[in-house]
Amino acid sequence: MSEKKMIATRDGFGKEIVELGKENPNILVVDIDIGKSCKTGEFRKELPGQYINVGIAEQNGAGVAAGLATCGKIPFVVTYAVFGSLRMCEMIRQEICYPNLNVKIACSHGGVTPANDGASHQAIEDMGVLRTIPNMTVIMPADYNSARKLVRQAAEVYGPVYLRFTRDAVPQIYGEDAKFEIGKANMLRDGRDVAIIANGDTVCIALEAAKALEAKGISARVLDMHTIKPLDIDAVNACIEDTGRIITVEDHNILNGLGSAVADVVAESGKAVLRRVGVQDQFGQSAPYERLLEMNGITVDNIVKQAVELRK
Repeated sequence: MSEKKMIATRDGFGKEIVELGKENPNILVVDIDIGKSCKTGEFRKELPGQYINVGIAEQNGAGVAAGLATCGKIPFVVTYAVFGSLRMCEMIRQEICYPNLNVKIACSHGGVTPANDGASHQAIEDMGVLRTIPNMTVIMPADYNSARKLVRQAAEVYGPVYLRFTRDAVPQIYGEDAKFEIGKANMLRDGRDVAIIANGDTVCIALEAAKALEAKGISARVLDMHTIKPLDIDAVNACIEDTGRIITVEDHNILNGLGSAVADVVAESGKAVLRRVGVQDQFGQSAPYERLLEMNGITVDNIVKQAVELRK
């Protein structure tokens, strides 16, 4: 990858939630006792009256947040992605999404970024599970600045939102003035031969793959699909019409994540071919982050290979 400043998206959340809390006293953090890892320490220090630690009790945290939301508060439940999606799932469905309450679930350690923590802490199915629940919005920012912007937007829109952040540092892609809109993809690079649609920590990999394809005479469009629900269907349809070839790239199971969401649109159009790059429906291992990506083919070389094959 090119030399760029590296910083985890969880750090963007930690910075922005403090700013939001200072601006709006109704914004609260409901911490599941892992504030150090999820970057809520500064919020607790500066805004102790807006901070609640419920202990290692994710389901209780969801219930507390739901109650706070009925009183006009805007609670952010903060924990690891694997616990904030799966352990809390029933409470999210019954107590937050069913009554359509204004609760935000902000989770670090998404995908295989927990790396050496092992499979138990690597959330590979979280976005897929939560995108199937009505009223839920699902977002994964690509870098620090996009995390800050999308956290702010999540606080400003009404309704349940799931925000997924990386533990490991990822390259900076966006400047501080970049624009974002929930449900609208950002085109980072235009192209006519193939479209690469990625989100989160894989966006930087998609951009590197597009550069490698350019050297082979293949023009690749790159979209940052930071919101997989609601999906930017217009952006996907534009890729279908303009290129007819799409590759999705995600740090998530290829089943029911970004690839599946895009595949729904492609299948209904009947006009394009699709390849999905992501976690190959297998649990992770305790291994370095880059090694885990390689094990699943989430690499520049594999994206290039898929694009070349689609061109045949």
